[in-house]
Amino acid sequence: MTEDGNEDGDELTYADAGVDIGDSEAATAALVSAAGGGAAAAESEGEYAGLLDIGDRYLGLATDGVGTKLLVAKALSDYSSIGIDCIAMNANDLVAAGVEPVAFVDYLAVEEPDERFAQQIGEGLSAGATEAGVELVGGETAVMPEVISGLDLAGTCAGLAPKGDVFEGRAEPGDALVGWASSGIHSNGLTLARKAATREGEYGDPFPGDDDRTVGEVLLEPTRIYTDLLEPMRSHDVRGAAHVTGGGWTNLERFGERRYVVDDPFPAQSVFEFVQERGNVSDAEMHRTFNMGTGFVATLPEDAAESMATETGGRVIGRVEEGEGVEIRGLSL
Repeated sequence: MTEDGNEDGDELTYADAGVDIGDSEAATAALVSAAGGGAAAAESEGEYAGLLDIGDRYLGLATDGVGTKLLVAKALSDYSSIGIDCIAMNANDLVAAGVEPVAFVDYLAVEEPDERFAQQIGEGLSAGATEAGVELVGGETAVMPEVISGLDLAGTCAGLAPKGDVFEGRAEPGDALVGWASSGIHSNGLTLARKAATREGEYGDPFPGDDDRTVGEVLLEPTRIYTDLLEPMRSHDVRGAAHVTGGGWTNLERFGERRYVVDDPFPAQSVFEFVQERGNVSDAEMHRTFNMGTGFVATLPEDAAESMATETGGRVIGRVEEGEGVEIRGLSL
């Protein structure tokens, strides 16, 4: 019996690992319903970011954390890259809404202060902010020994967009899907990845096929930041964009009730094969949990797709049809 409660070799799912996506979505819906909204509530809904009408522009806001990737960092005593993840998860959500990220504030909650780890986190935040093109405008560090075990890192990113520049967020039949490669596992699904990775080994083990890196170092590969795509997407009449995070490829369904046929995605990096084999995870569960090699997707008119893909290092990965669901690698999600 392993720490996740499964017999060795049993198929592992995200729910088995401790995260039930259905329960999570239901809890989020309950929170949103109970919280209601203020005078601007009708203007503040978005799939990836809240949008507040401030006259001729929208103020965009996104908030997120690093998640259980922190436990890998803790195991390796290496927090040097998680600040990049924190910036990326927020800035990428704004980009998916068509909003330019401009400023970021972080929230670090710790069980006890540690100057070395704090410095590592700060250096990562600085590197992420430089890459994303945002200003670090402050933050908060809270010491909460009876609430926090270890530490937690989250943040909020603010952005601005002229009203005509935000993405509609909807796909039309006949649209093309353009995708961009991920840098690896990014910062979601780590609860499942961790359980799978440690079934038969440790984070400090050499990563199969790469003796220069350990399993933990591969899992800590920082999330790619996609802010450089914003202007090209605007100039190519992108209708909507998706940051492929929690929920994996089902994120495409945020574009509306259509059939999304993905017949040429970017190859999945070796980390996904490793997680799948170690955890005996099904193909469908992998694609419902992880980005599987493609971290960002846009939907746009077919006649503009090749141009944008060529200009930005992306590729046309599929198309939008009448119907419903996501078709990828022989799976129907």
